[in-house]
Amino acid sequence: MARLTVVIGFMGAGKTTLARELAAARGVGHVDTDDVLVERFGRPIADVFATDGEAAFRAAEEEAVLEVLGGARGEDVVVSLGGGAVLSERVRAALADHAVVLLDVPLDLAWERAAGADRPLAADRDGFAARHAERAEVYAALAHAHLPPVALDRLAALDAALRVLESAPAGTRMTWASAASGEYPVFVGPGVLALAPLVGTGRAFCVTDEAVAEHHLPSLPDLAGLIEMPPGEEHKTLATAERIWHALVAQGTTRADHLVALGGGVVGDVAGFCAATYQRGIPVVQCPTTIVAMVDSAYGGKTGVDLPEAKNYVGAYHQPLAVLVDTTTLATLPGEEFAAGYAEVVKTALIAGGPLWERVASGALPDDDIIFACARTKLEVVAADERDGGRRQVLNLGHTIGHALEVELGYGTLRHGEAVGLGLLAALRLSRLSDLRGQVSDLLAAAGLPTTLDAALPGADPERILAATRRDKKRTDTARTPFVLVRAPGDVVHGQDVSDDDVALAVRELIA
Repeated sequence: MARLTVVIGFMGAGKTTLARELAAARGVGHVDTDDVLVERFGRPIADVFATDGEAAFRAAEEEAVLEVLGGARGEDVVVSLGGGAVLSERVRAALADHAVVLLDVPLDLAWERAAGADRPLAADRDGFAARHAERAEVYAALAHAHLPPVALDRLAALDAALRVLESAPAGTRMTWASAASGEYPVFVGPGVLALAPLVGTGRAFCVTDEAVAEHHLPSLPDLAGLIEMPPGEEHKTLATAERIWHALVAQGTTRADHLVALGGGVVGDVAGFCAATYQRGIPVVQCPTTIVAMVDSAYGGKTGVDLPEAKNYVGAYHQPLAVLVDTTTLATLPGEEFAAGYAEVVKTALIAGGPLWERVASGALPDDDIIFACARTKLEVVAADERDGGRRQVLNLGHTIGHALEVELGYGTLRHGEAVGLGLLAALRLSRLSDLRGQVSDLLAAAGLPTTLDAALPGADPERILAATRRDKKRTDTARTPFVLVRAPGDVVHGQDVSDDDVALAVRELIA
């Protein structure tokens, strides 16, 4: 039996169009199971619903889908399923043998496309929305590849990524990142570093830090060159970038080659910045090895270095060729680094709300599912606002005060995630959500993160920290720095004006 590519998703997602075009690009057949059913019934599906009822339709649909998935046609085809076909337990079991591609469509776009299109289950908005929400988790649990609505002119790149997925280790999932300046695949799962030769261009030159190299460099095959930097935020500097540029010249790196950023957020930011600027830009593949990088910093194209005055003040937007999230690398991550990354998980879950927040709020620690959900959340935000002009600013939740703490206490005094955790607590105080602040404080403490600062720490001065927030890079004029605040999990707003007195009070609450 052939392993088929099967496209699933809600009404109006564009499953039939994607599957048909994908089949044409591959030179294989396309089967749409709704078309099979229309042929068998001899009348439109809406008529079947009206005269025979949904139960009769679903029974016939189940048999038709199982026949196609079972290879009764004897063809290597691309299949598109009706939106409700996955409600069948037998169909869900049969999909385990195939490559399942979820074409994920937002509710508003699905309704715009499906309403009034002679669809019996798109007669009213409320029922339509309820079905969209109910099926979302079913689709997500089945899919090996999660795609947003994709422009067909990107079909070649998308198909190439799906072919890489076919070669990936068991348990790998893929999602598709889309931004104004570039699109790329993200692969998440155990052992995906082995995919590096399949996603790069030209020769691969690795930038990593000394600690990561010891553990994970052997997992990267076919490197043409290697550049190691010292670990730690204190080395995220222009001086480090300059050393890397010189090393690239010495090793003969050209614009036809690419960098591989193997490490945590510091390595990813510095290597990405070097890739963005070396010979005016060469590609980079991000290979994150920490929780912070896996759930946040590896995606979205922000690269850069720190200045003594403020974090991330020199940088560039440079989208990667691909992101390879090899979750086996976390086995060597020190416990305190794992904990520090947890703050970014909590932040992302607060932004996402819904099932992700429910899982994190229950005390679940980051696993492959949570990491994948965090990545999808960030990519959805970036797709709407690549350059931080609006919605993307919600990703700075907890970072305004968190960055100020890092600057005033000295880079390296706190891990980035530790500072973000404290910044989250301050942001929730500024949001006037005492109960949620207490809940988040308990989650952070349970993970081993600090929820207060030692007043004896040099730089633990509320006035200095307040002054540092005024140098935050989000500030664009002489007014106060805008803050990101929370109304409720899943309802996070940016650009909020907060008085200096309130900021100072929130900072003082952090200092024991």
